[in-house]
Amino acid sequence: HQQVESLYPRPGWVELDPEVLWSQFVGVIKEAVQAAGLHMRQVAGLGISTQRATFITWHKRTGKPFHNFISWQDLRSAELVNSWNKSLLLKVIHVIFAVLHFLTGNDRYLAPSFLTFSTQQTSMKLSWVFKNIQEAEEAARKNNCCFGTVDTWLLYRLTKGSVYATDYSNASATGVFEPFTKCWNPTLCNLLSIPMSIYPPVKDTSFNFGSADSEIFGVPIPILAVVADQQSAMFGECCFHPGDVKLTMGTGGFWNVNTGEHLFASGRGLYPLIGWKIGEEVVYLTEGCISDIGTAIKWAQDINLFTNVDETAKMARSIVDSQGVCFVPGFQVSVNDPYLCASFMGLKPSTTRNHLVRAILESVAFRNKQLYDMIVKKIRIPLQTIRADGGVSNNSFVMQMTSDLINKKIEKPVNADMSSLGAAFLAGLASGFWTDKEQLKKLRRIEVVFEPQKDLEEYKPAMDTWLQAMKCSLHW
Repeated sequence: HQQVESLYPRPGWVELDPEVLWSQFVGVIKEAVQAAGLHMRQVAGLGISTQRATFITWHKRTGKPFHNFISWQDLRSAELVNSWNKSLLLKVIHVIFAVLHFLTGNDRYLAPSFLTFSTQQTSMKLSWVFKNIQEAEEAARKNNCCFGTVDTWLLYRLTKGSVYATDYSNASATGVFEPFTKCWNPTLCNLLSIPMSIYPPVKDTSFNFGSADSEIFGVPIPILAVVADQQSAMFGECCFHPGDVKLTMGTGGFWNVNTGEHLFASGRGLYPLIGWKIGEEVVYLTEGCISDIGTAIKWAQDINLFTNVDETAKMARSIVDSQGVCFVPGFQVSVNDPYLCASFMGLKPSTTRNHLVRAILESVAFRNKQLYDMIVKKIRIPLQTIRADGGVSNNSFVMQMTSDLINKKIEKPVNADMSSLGAAFLAGLASGFWTDKEQLKKLRRIEVVFEPQKDLEEYKPAMDTWLQAMKCSLHW
């Protein structure tokens, strides 16, 4: 598992260099095999778990990209998003689908009845590409433009252009794929003038995609799973049953609930996804997202608020409270307000680094509480085990405070990097290395279980102050 350094060519733009991503991807596989004391010949198969909704377009014949990867965190479509969300056409769409939902009772019509665009969605940034990058637009007109999320690009490169595909988990995370019909959404594409010819075929998550070209690793290696990172972490945590909950706290924060065969329509702040498809089995998830968790902590480290991430929990506990200091997140993206600006409020002459660090960590726990409450309210499935992963799950202050606020136990596994494990599990199932999910459950290792220790009322004054700070920061 390796993080590719983001590029910021303009304020609000977030990109990844496709060549750097490719070379790091190949390098990390070679290193992992070497570190395990194995030879490439001994590798039975490869499972690929990647960041979602980050995409690239390239020329079908030459394979040459038209631009860098545009990250899910990128804000270049903010003006487009705002103008669409205020448009008369969108209001008309809301009315039409609200009437359809009322007449049919079909949940499929519920999501478009309050559809709002956000900068996180691939659709708006794709629309931006075809409006602003002439070569892409011309290639699309001649049916020569390929669209791919990170997984599709890696598959394409691994197979020297012979495999062009994605899987259901990655496709459903773009916002351009309709989980009800399991197809790329022609209505949305027509609306945004995105050509339908650009999309890859969608395959099962655990599936033989073909083999990596033998020139890359010395031998051909079967590619047996392609999965989006959050869904992969869900699989790695063995959240196989309806009501199982996975909380990933990495760069962003993601709450995922397994809803089994039942697909919940999008609600405000929550959206449906395909978790994975294995043969006939399709598992659906509902997800809520928090931006800027790891990003905020890394920024605090970069400006020397602390030297080592491991010391932040201790710093936060060294004081009784944040002395009324609140951290408002918003470095990159907010679903409701793309211009939300990160800030500290309530600073005083007595404010120390410890207060600032505690305020950042508290903001993570408060947002976890907000999202958890929304999930409980909107999802009609009793919630079972909550399992946490991601780098920030190693922070005992955030974990304990979240457990207190939601009044639930939270399990943390020994290995916090569940996306890699999920991809390995899915590839192992496809290769026959494991025969069923029961075998996978036996491999789970829990390091610690956080149990509620404080009453919610104790946090109420601090959370109320934080909510007030959030309100003051809107529409910066």
